[in-house]
Amino acid sequence: MKAYTKKSLIKALIEIREMGWIPTGRKNNDGAVGNTLEDLLGIEENNLPLPNAAEWELKAQKKDTTSLITLFHMEPSPRAYKFVPSILLPEFGWQHQEAGGKYSDDEKSFRQTISASEYSNRGFSVKVDRSDRKVLVDFNRKKIDLKAHAEWAKNLMNKKLTPQPYWGFDDLFYKAGTKLHNCFFVWAESKKIDGKLHFHYQDIFMLKKLDIDRFINAIEKGDVYIDFDARTGHNHGTKFRLRREALINLYAEVKQY
Repeated sequence: MKAYTKKSLIKALIEIREMGWIPTGRKNNDGAVGNTLEDLLGIEENNLPLPNAAEWELKAQKKDTTSLITLFHMEPSPRAYKFVPSILLPEFGWQHQEAGGKYSDDEKSFRQTISASEYSNRGFSVKVDRSDRKVLVDFNRKKIDLKAHAEWAKNLMNKKLTPQPYWGFDDLFYKAGTKLHNCFFVWAESKKIDGKLHFHYQDIFMLKKLDIDRFINAIEKGDVYIDFDARTGHNHGTKFRLRREALINLYAEVKQY
């Protein structure tokens, strides 16, 4: 595996940009753009061989994608409650779409992506409490789309989400800082040439000094999403995800190449 300094990595990324359209040997999915870039750099997946590598992350994404960037996994507090498998899934979950087939008849699902910008059609949202320095999950039965979820809503007539799951500002920022303290971020165009997926890596950003105020502002604006993905048999983990164009705004120092 190649080793890089920040200077030599920037030089290598610029050289890759100058190569123009590059075919990928990877499967056509949202991870292919990052995996192909790692292949071109000669580095292992999710392993950036830089001095102080723990402080740097390499991310790439297609310009035309609507997919969110996964920032990190983090379960809500208080941790002792084990909120997702112990409360959200059994108390607020709904029948899994493959219950009675792939899974047992009583298999439940709690899979949804929520943000502070609006309530989901199941009545969940994200709230930022600046006085208590918490990001909370809020549930409001009145916000449920009864046309889509009338039967499920009947089971929630008297249920309240108490206590509310939350993440403390400091805990969130510590977690984000371990993954995204500094970041190289590359945007790429994509198209098929003779039926084969190609990437053209174009915009190169060096992002430094993740800023807690900017991060909390992004949550409050709805640019950061909380993604639950659990079923009775397995909790796939709670993810914090971000709109692609909002990543740059999280940093105090931005340099484009």
